[in-house]
Amino acid sequence: MKNSATPVGVARRAQVPFVATFFFLALLVPLSVWPALSERREPWQQALAAMPIAAATPELNRTNCVQTLLSAFKPNEIVKAIIFMPGATDELYLFRRARAALTNGNPTVLDALMALTNQTFIHATFRAPFLLLHTDEDPLEPANRIQDQKTAERLRSLVLVERLRCDDWDWDALQPVLKHSLKIALRPWRYSTQSWHFYRYSFAAYHLDGLEALELAALAGKTKFTLRRKEAVFELDPRVLAAPKFDAHLR
Repeated sequence: MKNSATPVGVARRAQVPFVATFFFLALLVPLSVWPALSERREPWQQALAAMPIAAATPELNRTNCVQTLLSAFKPNEIVKAIIFMPGATDELYLFRRARAALTNGNPTVLDALMALTNQTFIHATFRAPFLLLHTDEDPLEPANRIQDQKTAERLRSLVLVERLRCDDWDWDALQPVLKHSLKIALRPWRYSTQSWHFYRYSFAAYHLDGLEALELAALAGKTKFTLRRKEAVFELDPRVLAAPKFDAHLR
């Protein structure tokens, strides 16, 4: 850091206001450069910017948000899945207050995410290889445990889930699909009361290895899993990072 003190006997120059300086310098930048500056995006943002969403979607809300984004999400080399975490689905279905206007004539998935993050309590975080839609209450770091490395390596190297999409599924719908794809036992068993407090699942995914499929399910359902020999056991993740923001009429 430079020393801001002025040496004795040296007059301090008059300072030009920052805003005026910024606009003066902006005039020196060729107009052709401005589009390039605005397009400096992360690779995952570039991938989502290439995915158009359905026409005639002026607003995202509880009736169309999940379906619109999951339908628009397409296979790509960077983002393997888009996941609505429990905080995000609460904003849509429990509090019913998440509404985001789309002003672009031909909006993309990236445009939709920018609208959601600017106009609602929902955040978008890329945690490779997943794009997480969440709120402040959702823990983004997994709490899963691997107790059998051979099973983990087999899931990483030999199992490939080509496509998996859930729109408001419960565990009883997801469990048999994962069990069939991964060829391991999955607990709780289907129709077990132990899954009653799992959140419902809303995500779209492509080209997952087996371990990624388990991680995705844990993030989407507010759960964590323990991987044992040829078996994964899911249980509720009790962590809450922050209390949800309540409207006055909900307090």
